[in-house]
Amino acid sequence: MPSGIVIIDKPADWTSMDVCAKLRGILRERRIGHGGTLDPMATGVLPVFVGTAARAVEFAEQGSKEYLAGLRLGVVTNTQDSTGEILETRDVNVSRAALEAVLERFKGDIGQVPPMYSALKRNGKKLYELARAGKEVHRDPRPVTIHELEVLEQTGQNSFLLRVKCSKGTYVRTLCHDIGQTLGCGGCMDSLRRTMAAGFTLEQAVTLEQVQEQGEALLLPVDRFFAAYPAYRLASPRQEHLCRNGNPVPVRNLTGGFYRVYGQDGVFLCLSRWENGRLVSVKNFFTSGG
Repeated sequence: MPSGIVIIDKPADWTSMDVCAKLRGILRERRIGHGGTLDPMATGVLPVFVGTAARAVEFAEQGSKEYLAGLRLGVVTNTQDSTGEILETRDVNVSRAALEAVLERFKGDIGQVPPMYSALKRNGKKLYELARAGKEVHRDPRPVTIHELEVLEQTGQNSFLLRVKCSKGTYVRTLCHDIGQTLGCGGCMDSLRRTMAAGFTLEQAVTLEQVQEQGEALLLPVDRFFAAYPAYRLASPRQEHLCRNGNPVPVRNLTGGFYRVYGQDGVFLCLSRWENGRLVSVKNFFTSGG
């Protein structure tokens, strides 16, 4: 069965789950998950994990992400992006220099109030369901980190292209909304393209059409995702037997931390942590009995 990672350049107007459903049909594999939701209007990097590689999704969602975001000043919408209902329009008198000065306030660790039009839940109901019913509930600010934030260019009289590198859980449309509020003219996000997620970039991304044509040949091995960690190759049949049966493997002379563990034949088996003289499996990627 197919197993590996494919980096999709998500098209506009598709949900992340739409992409996964399409790939299930193309690759004929039901075990498929993605590494970080993109709203339908957004395009760009969507890492998709196929087969046994889907066990890595929980790690993919944790890392920082990078975006190119279109900021439109003078327009406030109910969704904080250009797909929503316009609530108000305001005059704009903001220079690039003034915008850049305000961006400094949003760098680093900040508190961000999640938008009502989001999939977060309150008492079992998604916030966007409440919003569509005309209800608004209190949301506490959540801590997020904006690692990098800069203006790349001015694209129109009141429009700018921003580059944003941020932590998991950051709403870029809320960032655009809040920047507009701070400037006093309001603002919303009118485009979004993700350029990096889970360590993968646009240069590695392929289209759904390419997957339709080339299929499994485009899958990257799952150990590529853990390339930042050192590799350890099991040295004996006994070590491999212990590993494949879920037992800690005694290993000397390693330092603490995570390791990519390979069988004697060079096949990637698991991500493990070395502690107290043993490699302890964190996540297995071999099939049962294999």
